[in-house]
Amino acid sequence: MRAVLCKSYGGPEELVVEEVPKPQPGPGEVLIAVKAAALNFFDTLIIRNKYQYQPDLPFSPSAEIAGVVEEVGQDCKHVKAGDRVVVYLRWGGCRDYVLVSEKDAIVMPDGLAFEKAAGLMVTYGTTLYGLKNRAKLQREESLAVLGAAGGVGQAAIEIGKLMGARVIACASSQEKLEFCRSFGADDCINYKREDLKLTLKELTDGRGVDVVYDPVGGDLAEAALRATGWYGRFLVVGFASGTITKMPLNLVMLKGVDVLGVFWGEAVIREPNEHAENVRQLLDWVAKGNLVPHIHQTYALEDTPKALAAIANREVKGKVIITP
Repeated sequence: MRAVLCKSYGGPEELVVEEVPKPQPGPGEVLIAVKAAALNFFDTLIIRNKYQYQPDLPFSPSAEIAGVVEEVGQDCKHVKAGDRVVVYLRWGGCRDYVLVSEKDAIVMPDGLAFEKAAGLMVTYGTTLYGLKNRAKLQREESLAVLGAAGGVGQAAIEIGKLMGARVIACASSQEKLEFCRSFGADDCINYKREDLKLTLKELTDGRGVDVVYDPVGGDLAEAALRATGWYGRFLVVGFASGTITKMPLNLVMLKGVDVLGVFWGEAVIREPNEHAENVRQLLDWVAKGNLVPHIHQTYALEDTPKALAAIANREVKGKVIITP
């Protein structure tokens, strides 16, 4: 079988496609023929050895796949050959076949395209976990999304609306904000032109926002924290700005704010049942047409380096999918 391999750390151009042995499932394992593998920004980091996970060399990029179960090992009770499944892998998806534990394979609805299913788990999974499990977002609450035109920001707009919230998209240009409106944002703030704290306060009639979703960090984080309301919840999702914010804890005390970490990758391991429940919810939303993942482009397996270069160069809006 073919596999895209990172054999030495470096840029996308260092990746190679080689033939490797096709694995065989052991007890409790399932062999999946990969039909679609999604790439994310962190794939551009993991191949350079600049990510929090450091897999042994050689490895394949792609943390999430959709495919068909080809063979199951002994003791498998919940998944059978022919099932269409999605799996979160951390890495290893850009190849013809993957071998996973049965407990990690989640059966997807009939008729749902593999390309749409493959890219749901990281961005949308992170967001649903953050808004549902951590912030416990309620209908008619206000949700401010920082970096709203990015991958997880876009997901926060869509899922926030599905959960019944009033979504305030915050981004750095009018073009990006128009993109946010196309995904359902109720209000928009250009934080290059407007004072983020004051505008969030104005849009909520002085009460402050109920939930802040922050994958950006940097100076925006403190401004948004200052705009939270009483018993607000501040979700720490990531630091796309490159700066880890130091929060003034007196504000946390005075506002009764909960600052909540969103470490979805660890939650998948520690809370597998909740993870599976959330993925099934996402798949159901997509199957019913309530959630429509935006696919930027699909690439052949051999073109994985081109796909990663496009992500690294910030040329992508939506998901990038590899179709072996």
